[in-house]
Amino acid sequence: MTNDKDKIAEISTAIKTIRKELKKVIIGQDDIIEQLLVSLFAKGHCLLIGVPGLAKTLLIRTLAQTMDLKFNRIQFTPDLMPGDISGTEVIEDNISTGQKIFRFVAGPIFANVVLADEINRTPPKTQSALLQAMEEHEVTAAGNTYTLEEPFFVLATQNPIEQEGTYPLPEAQLDRFMFNIWLDYPSKEEEVQIVRMTTTDYNPKVDKILSAKQILDFQELIRRVPVADNVLEFAVNLVRSTRPNNANNIADASTSEYVKKYISYGAGPRASQYLIRGAKSRAAISGRFAPDIDDIRAVAVPVMRHRIVANFNAEAENISTTDIINTIMKQV
Repeated sequence: MTNDKDKIAEISTAIKTIRKELKKVIIGQDDIIEQLLVSLFAKGHCLLIGVPGLAKTLLIRTLAQTMDLKFNRIQFTPDLMPGDISGTEVIEDNISTGQKIFRFVAGPIFANVVLADEINRTPPKTQSALLQAMEEHEVTAAGNTYTLEEPFFVLATQNPIEQEGTYPLPEAQLDRFMFNIWLDYPSKEEEVQIVRMTTTDYNPKVDKILSAKQILDFQELIRRVPVADNVLEFAVNLVRSTRPNNANNIADASTSEYVKKYISYGAGPRASQYLIRGAKSRAAISGRFAPDIDDIRAVAVPVMRHRIVANFNAEAENISTTDIINTIMKQV
């Protein structure tokens, strides 16, 4: 137990150093950086949504640079094929026997950190190439299964404005992402710093802070972090409160009616799992050995935002899933 507490302190120190390295390149976005780090150490994947020019790609690339990991970027386009992501078999001559043999050429998915840029620009057939990799950390090609190197972390970006020629992610794929992170515009002061820094010859060097082995050790440590029963029950109650068929069991009558009025489908059990894993990770990188209810609240919106299906009433009244989650959290 004491050794684990020492390692928690080591995680917290490493995270502080990573933040300093990121700030050499990234201005602001403190909450976004925290959510990315929480997801990484909780063995999750992230979907980042924001308008062009908010440094989504730069943030992900810089985060990968702070860790001694292999990084690949895949630009999703309408003509991208599944084999372009996972890899394909090619025919080549065996010099010693003169026979032709098949050899598997690994695709860009074979990396530790994979940036799926503008993931909604490619058809569902190609999007689905990520499903097995994100869930089982394996790739199957031509009947053979290949294991991906750990740690494995997928970060996808999406532009919420331009919808022409895009393909919305299916619910099954959205559910593979631990966090759905929305990036907002920087403040005026931050934008002044961004313009000042990016219009000069400033070219910072980002140091590597963590190795792959250290990250794997930290991920296993976070799984051992204990969770109090009241924290676990709060997470489960919060998720169950988003389901219209459970609305009658909600103690607060107004919340029950609110859920039935605005939600078509609530979050599933995976949301409860990710709430706990996210809370554990957030506590650990903050130097605390056990999460509390505030940690659950902090990760609730990015965990459940893409797992709740709002109905026509919510759309007509301009009520977002984020508004729904925040309203429910006040009552649970």
